[in-house]
Amino acid sequence: MSSQSKPALVANDLVVSMHYKLTVDDQVLDTSFEHEPIVFLQGHGNIIPGLEQEIYGLAVDERKEVFVRAADAYGEIDPEAITEVDRSEFPDDFPIEAGMEIELKNPAGEIVEARVVALSDERVKLDFNHPLAGKDLHFLIQITKLRHATEEELAHGHVHHMEGHDHSE
Repeated sequence: MSSQSKPALVANDLVVSMHYKLTVDDQVLDTSFEHEPIVFLQGHGNIIPGLEQEIYGLAVDERKEVFVRAADAYGEIDPEAITEVDRSEFPDDFPIEAGMEIELKNPAGEIVEARVVALSDERVKLDFNHPLAGKDLHFLIQITKLRHATEEELAHGHVHHMEGHDHSE
């Protein structure tokens, strides 16, 4: 990669390292500022669409506050993603409580996550929406590093973390 100059601004097909602090309803839900930044391939849908759009053109060390509406984050709440099932669908010894998150297999055999939103002796109400669906998100972000993606990363559409390889140039 030494033949290419170091990228100056966030653009498609660049690997972006970015710190963030996520606040929802005036509560900090997550931050990377005390840890490692997130690393992703810009323009490939690796982060939520509303955030990805807002970072184009930012430079290394630049900070920005970004407000992302629910529709451009994890979507609005889909009422069809909330369903009730018979309690008998769960093993008798399965400790189930309202508010807990559980993993289930869908009919295609894929693992999906759901939250238990209500339960009775006979029924369990499950919400398959993302926990942040319907929520507007407020980010404080800082770009920490930019680099050109490798051919393999571009072909696969995501960043590859390779031990012992420095892709900072």
